[in-house]
Amino acid sequence: MKNNTLVVYFSYSNGNTRHIAELAQKALGADLAEIKPVHPYTGTYNEVVEQGQREVERGFKPEIEPLSVTLSDYDTVAVGTPTWWYTMAPAVLTFLTANNWAGKTVIPFMTNGGWPGHVIKDMKKACPGATFAHEKEIRFDSNGGSQMVTPKPELDEWLSSLKK
Repeated sequence: MKNNTLVVYFSYSNGNTRHIAELAQKALGADLAEIKPVHPYTGTYNEVVEQGQREVERGFKPEIEPLSVTLSDYDTVAVGTPTWWYTMAPAVLTFLTANNWAGKTVIPFMTNGGWPGHVIKDMKKACPGATFAHEKEIRFDSNGGSQMVTPKPELDEWLSSLKK
């Protein structure tokens, strides 16, 4: 039987969101796909942060590469994003708004450096027709590093809950 669960994510800089996506993939026994902008972000960390802010402020949806899988093959889709200016990364907005979520279960998760904003709410708004389960915020240190602040037992509990 084909696995009908997918973990899809966008990750930048330290790979915090990628790391959480890989843990979720393992917990779910799911397939994994990365959201990649056609034009990758370049420049210093601060230049990309400034570009991200401009994109978020104007609701920009960058063109993304086709996924390595077909979304319609999956009933459950975990979607991970870093927090960019209190919402999801623009590439994740592109992905969510370009797909049909009717009848799917979405597991939204996000990483942040202490400012979770309204990411989960925005993700839900971008997935009309979906049901939502196991939403999670995973916090990392506030200086852009890869030190997880969310207690490991809390993360492990969430990962265990995904299997149910």
